[in-house]
Amino acid sequence: MEPETLHPILPCCDLPVIIAFVLYLAAMLAIGVAAWKRTRNLEDYILGGRSLGSWVAALSAGASDMSGWLLLGLPGFAYAAGLESLWLAGGLLLGTWLNWRIVAPRLREATLSTGALTLPEFFAKRFSECSTLLRMVSAVFIIIFFTIYTCSGMVAGGKLFNAVFGIPYSMAVGTGAMAIIAYTFLGGFLAVSWTDAVQATLMFLALIIVPVAVFSGFGGEASEAGAFPAHFMNPLVNDDGTTITLISALSLAAWGAGYFGQPHILARFMAVDDRKNVAKARLIATSWAAITLAGATAAGIAGMMHLGPGLQDSEKVFIILVHRVMPPAVAGVCLSAVLAAIMSTADSQLLVSASVFTEDFYRVVLRKKAGRKELLNAGRLAVIAIAVAACVLALDPKSGVLDLVSYAWAGFGAAFGPVVVLALYWKNMTGPGAVAGILAGGITVLIWKNLHGGIFELYEIIPGIVFASMAIVLISALNGPRKPAGKMY
Repeated sequence: MEPETLHPILPCCDLPVIIAFVLYLAAMLAIGVAAWKRTRNLEDYILGGRSLGSWVAALSAGASDMSGWLLLGLPGFAYAAGLESLWLAGGLLLGTWLNWRIVAPRLREATLSTGALTLPEFFAKRFSECSTLLRMVSAVFIIIFFTIYTCSGMVAGGKLFNAVFGIPYSMAVGTGAMAIIAYTFLGGFLAVSWTDAVQATLMFLALIIVPVAVFSGFGGEASEAGAFPAHFMNPLVNDDGTTITLISALSLAAWGAGYFGQPHILARFMAVDDRKNVAKARLIATSWAAITLAGATAAGIAGMMHLGPGLQDSEKVFIILVHRVMPPAVAGVCLSAVLAAIMSTADSQLLVSASVFTEDFYRVVLRKKAGRKELLNAGRLAVIAIAVAACVLALDPKSGVLDLVSYAWAGFGAAFGPVVVLALYWKNMTGPGAVAGILAGGITVLIWKNLHGGIFELYEIIPGIVFASMAIVLISALNGPRKPAGKMY
C-alpha cells in the first residue's frame, strides 16, 4: 500500500495531539538555538567541546541508537512473533553493555590524546602509514550508509505524520526533515545531544505508560479473540509455529554485535567530559536500554492482548494502542515520543555524515588550509545537502524502514566494529590491516545481503565481522608488526 493511501489513525482535528506535536518541535528548536550560542568552532560543532556529562552522554547514545524502530519495529515484531523477540532484545542489551564496557573508555582516551574529532581521523592518526587512504575509505562508507540510514528515518517520520494526521506523505517527510535540519544546522553536536536526552526521556516514559495502561485494563477490556496464538509465549518457536533454528536465533542476537562499529554512537564516547564518568554513563545507558527494550516488547504483547491477531500492519501496533487507551493529551505526548525516536537517530546520522565530510574530505582534499569559521560553515552546509539527498530517496520508499536500518547497521558493524576494537587493544595491528578489515567487512555485507537460501539466511553482520577480523589479522601479520605511537589506550 502506498503511503498516500493510508487513512489517519487519529482525527486530523484532534487538537491536543496537534498541540503536543507543535510544542515538542518548538522545544527542539529552542534547544538548537541555545546550543548555537555555545558553538564557536568545528570541535564544538562536531563533539560539543568534549563536554558531555554521564547522563547526557548515556541518554543521547541510547536515543541515537534505538531510532523509530524501538516504538514501531520492535513492538511490531513482538506483536507478530511473541517472545521470540527476546532474542533480538537480549542481543541489543548485551551489545549496549559491552560497547560501553569495552570500547567507550579506550576510545575516549585515544581520541582525546590524538585530537581526533571523527572515527576516520582516529584511524588515520592510529595508523599514520595509511592515513589518507583510511580517511577516504572510511568517509565513503560512512556517507553512503548514513544517507541510507537517514533515509529510513525520513520514511518513518513520513509514515508517522501520514498515519496520524492524514497529510500527504511527501509533505510529511518534508515537515520532519525541516525540523531536524533546523536544530542540527544551528547547534551541531550539543543541540543533537541535548535534544537526544530529552527524546530519550520521552521514549522511556511512553514505553512504560502504554503497556502498563493496557495490562491494567485502563483502555477497556482485552480482545475478544481469546488466548494468544500457540507460538506466542514460547521464545523457542517462530511465528509460524515451527521451532526456531540456530540461524534464526543467531541472526536476531547478532544485532548486538553491530554496536562496536556505529559512528553515531561512538561519537558519544569520544565526547564524554571525563573518563571517570564512563562507568556511570554505562550504568545509565544499560538501565535505560533494559527498560525501553522490555517496554517495547511488552507493548507488542499488550497489542496482541488488546487487539487480537490479524492487525494488517504490525508496526503500527504502538500507535493504535496509544489511540485506544490514552486520553488525547497523553496520546499527543506518547506520539511525540515516536517522533522523538525517529528524530534522535536522524539528527545524529546527519551530524556524523557532515562531520566526516568536513573533517575527512573537505579539509583533507579540497581545502587543506581552511580556517575554523570556514570549516564550521562547511559542516552546516553538509547537513543540509545530506538531508536533502535522504529526503529525495525517502519520497519513493520502496524498502521497509527495518530493511534499511538492518542493512546500514550490518554495514557499519562489519566494516568498522572489528577495526575499532582491534585498534584499541592490539598493538601489532597495521594500517594495511585496517584498510583490509573495512573493505572485507563492508563488501561481505553488500554481497551476502543479495544471496538467499541455506547459510545465506544468516544475518549478514555475522560473516561480515568474521571476514573483517580475519582480514585484519592476516594482512597485519603479512605486513609485519608495528610499534604504535605512544601507549595503548
